[in-house]
Amino acid sequence: MNRLGRSSIFALAIFSMVFACSGSQTSEGGTSKMGSSIKVREPAVAGAFYPGIKSSLQRTVKQLLDEAKPAEIKGRLVGLISPHAGYMYSGGVAAYGYKLLEGRSYDVVVIVAPSHHTYFKGSSIYPQDGYGTPLGIVEIDTTITGALLKEDSIDFRPEAHLREHSLEVQLPFLQMTLKDLKIVPIVMGDQSLENCKRLAEAIVKVVKGRNVLLVASSDLSHFHTYEEAVRLDGVVLDDIEKFDPQSLASDLEARRCEACGGGPMITVMLAAHALGATKAKVLKYANSGDVTGDRSNVVGYVSAAIYVEEEVGVDLGLRQAEKEQLLRIARQSIEAKLEGKPIPQFEPVSDLLKKKMGAFVTLTKRGQLRGCIGYIRGVEPLYLTVSRMAIAAATEDIRFPPVRREELDEISIEISVLTPLKLIDDPSEIQVGRDGIYIEKGYNHGLLLPQVATEQGWNREEFLDHTCMKAGLPPGCWREGAKIYTFSAQIFNEEEVFSKESQGDKG
Repeated sequence: MNRLGRSSIFALAIFSMVFACSGSQTSEGGTSKMGSSIKVREPAVAGAFYPGIKSSLQRTVKQLLDEAKPAEIKGRLVGLISPHAGYMYSGGVAAYGYKLLEGRSYDVVVIVAPSHHTYFKGSSIYPQDGYGTPLGIVEIDTTITGALLKEDSIDFRPEAHLREHSLEVQLPFLQMTLKDLKIVPIVMGDQSLENCKRLAEAIVKVVKGRNVLLVASSDLSHFHTYEEAVRLDGVVLDDIEKFDPQSLASDLEARRCEACGGGPMITVMLAAHALGATKAKVLKYANSGDVTGDRSNVVGYVSAAIYVEEEVGVDLGLRQAEKEQLLRIARQSIEAKLEGKPIPQFEPVSDLLKKKMGAFVTLTKRGQLRGCIGYIRGVEPLYLTVSRMAIAAATEDIRFPPVRREELDEISIEISVLTPLKLIDDPSEIQVGRDGIYIEKGYNHGLLLPQVATEQGWNREEFLDHTCMKAGLPPGCWREGAKIYTFSAQIFNEEEVFSKESQGDKG
């Protein structure tokens, strides 16, 4: 992003964020509330907080997502904490969280945001048909909103939603990363700990059993020097990393830190914990001084993920030296193939690498799958299997064009060493995070590795359905006479195995 040199520009932008209101803008592809049976909350801050034209907004969000490089989250993503300033200031931070949604799916997204324009007791839900943005209308899950409106301290206050930007600015990111998006839009007036607890309990009550994403909208400290903002915001970041909403509430109450969306953060952390989340991770922190260059009067922003930490696979006894050699074998084999050279003759460092074992080699580029092929069963020594499957993943996966030599430096390698297949009678035996699935029915068969389910946030039935589809069969085929096998794997990749000092010497 371009750095701005004048604090007056920054101040003007901040005030336009606070006071922007809905005029004659309507959501592209949507319908105005006037003269229509469809009731849509029209965009209030399009053209102020984010581009007001569809094509420009799409380009902006795509660029922000492309530039984000969040840490990998191993487990089921339950919640995000995301800032809500103008995209020029906080969009790059917000993209770190929303980048994690690419390739995932949810039944519904519950967004909890603070009220900037009006104070009221409890929380307000917009219960009508949709929220509009220049990208179109986002459908509201009226079943959930209807259920929440029956809970204490939750009602519908139109004035809470009319001009509120903190919820609206989350929507274009969601529209660009999730398909079949449905939301539950909640604006908090009262951010007391008691109300946070009431709202969290109500959310959990009505969404339990569904695949839900919770989003807390919050900026951090306001209008301090850069150094003071970093100090204050560090308290919030520490409470997030500890996944401790009670501590965050205490720190906010004692004014050891600041956050305009402290209530939404606490609410989402409480609800996520009740829904099984075990860990939170700060993905990105910055403040407006990092954008404008003016460090005298800044606003802080954070993006964080809340998730169910799941250990993927099992330990088959491969030691550090064995993992390192297998990864080097994979990379050297690919390099030799792409350069037209003979494949090297490898000397295994242990007898375990000479054992016949199934294995898959997965290639990714900038976090996206670039090839994955393997042997389900052990047909030759493990080290040779890794060599052959690495070459096959790079050059023979029909879903992708062959890897080019010039892109190899951007390729990351992951190896999954498989346990033998086990035929099961009861699908409830499958443990997501531990087991992979192999399904056979007639001439069709398909396999998904253990890590796929955790990366996608699937439950057991979704994992089974997707394995059916991988086999070219309809979802639910596992209920109708298919053979179901499970297996596990020891999974490791270059980023985990090689230290930062040795990353440049993967060959």
